[in-house]
Amino acid sequence: MRRTSLLLMLLAAPAWAQTAPPADGPITCTSPVSVTDSAKSLMQRYGQEAVTDDQLFTGVEDITYQGVVLSPKAPDRCIEIGFADETMQRVSRLTLIDSKTSHWNVAGVTLGSTLAEVQKINGRPFLIREFFTDGGGFVVDWRGGALGRLLPGGCWIAVRFGKGREMGAPEGDRISSGDARARKWAPVVEQIVVHFPEK
Repeated sequence: MRRTSLLLMLLAAPAWAQTAPPADGPITCTSPVSVTDSAKSLMQRYGQEAVTDDQLFTGVEDITYQGVVLSPKAPDRCIEIGFADETMQRVSRLTLIDSKTSHWNVAGVTLGSTLAEVQKINGRPFLIREFFTDGGGFVVDWRGGALGRLLPGGCWIAVRFGKGREMGAPEGDRISSGDARARKWAPVVEQIVVHFPEK
């Protein structure tokens, strides 16, 4: 279980700050977060639904980073936001993680999506990194499919699969989403990252 020591350093927000959680649905390159957002602007926009946290996990080993969490008390609505540097003036990525399902989706992909569902959205089979390695389960090649293209606005999606059945995980450095063994093991999407352009 990831550490959840929130700093709770709520920046002073103006009286008009939003108190309800951000609306759910599709995540785009500009909503509910854009590349030009800072920690301060998110605190002002979302009020108590935005907190800073210096123990956010990348999903690789024990590497953590400081960022902002939207809707931290609702795992199925939670969004973790990382920044280009420690000044937190420019968004570099947002992450959906640590929940079996989510009210959010990116290009139709959401937490809990199956291999078959993601392959249908992509339009063709894709390749996944071997599951039981550092960074295992991430899609490494969309093989020219729809999910390998930039989203409108210039951001792009990374997807990680995991949490399959107890036994029968497929082996191999690059595993096809169409592999019968992989389908039988039944992994689902456990992490979605939207990367924003640097400039």
